[in-house]
Amino acid sequence: MADLPFTIDQLRILRAIASEGSFKKAADSLYVTQPAVSLQIQNLEKQLDVSLFDRGGRKAQLTEAGHLLLTYSERILSQCQEACRALDDLHNLKGGSLVVGASQTTGTYLMPRMIGLFRQKYPDVSVQLQVHSTRRTSWSVANGQVDLAIIGGEVPNELAEQLQVVAYASEELALVLPIKHPMARLQELQKEDLYRLSFICLDAQSTTRKVVDQLLSRGGLDVQRLRIEMELNSLEAIKNAVQSGLGAAFLPVVSIERELATGGLHRVMLSDLSVRRQLRLITHPARYCSRASAAFRKEILPVFASPDSPLRDQSSAQN
Repeated sequence: MADLPFTIDQLRILRAIASEGSFKKAADSLYVTQPAVSLQIQNLEKQLDVSLFDRGGRKAQLTEAGHLLLTYSERILSQCQEACRALDDLHNLKGGSLVVGASQTTGTYLMPRMIGLFRQKYPDVSVQLQVHSTRRTSWSVANGQVDLAIIGGEVPNELAEQLQVVAYASEELALVLPIKHPMARLQELQKEDLYRLSFICLDAQSTTRKVVDQLLSRGGLDVQRLRIEMELNSLEAIKNAVQSGLGAAFLPVVSIERELATGGLHRVMLSDLSVRRQLRLITHPARYCSRASAAFRKEILPVFASPDSPLRDQSSAQN
């Protein structure tokens, strides 16, 4: 069989250029010189007898052949990473690595607790947490860049058949008010009272915002009638805004435990409305499951799962 017309390093460089948009940025990300990157791509194009980049514009644009090779490069490099990890697993959990993913709320408030517990048991395992949108996190699991992830939104339709999705936990979103708000004297409100409040929300494109709007609509509220005072891009910013008296907000309970305990926020119960969303665990059943990943699934995930989650049943069966 003839030698392959490309090397792993050339495929890594191709992917870096496509990702960074320029030869210089790709060189910086790979800690090599720009001439070295250019030379590798020139050699690759010569070996393949095709042009991989359109060099007419400011940004490095892939040609049709470049896009085709990039598609296979992603798969080849992913398989190489899996092979290395599988070989590492021939040893025990005194080494190895684990990459977990999460959407914003889970990654900020819940996943660090899980990782902390895991590191107590396996301090020599390298753990990396990637926090992105539900969509991006789902693609990272599908591409093998992340071992497992917990998300709060819906898996993209095009990945539904590839990924295994398991109900993990029910997350409650609480209505909070500034402590000096007139309605803070009340312990309970009717859902109709929400139309009298001014709200601070996440950006309309965020997964959490979309989920909250859907849950409120299912509960019988006309979301269009709610008065949105402002939109911010983080839960921490919203918490600070509510504490400053700028309005009310729906926030995940896990994100406001400290503020509720110290009296920085006032939580109001709704007598006729419950706002809960389902967190889901996503994995790729066809990809290699490392020992570190298996240990995380078996020993850590059940600790934080809802009582009705299948993971609790698996944990009980194993015990």
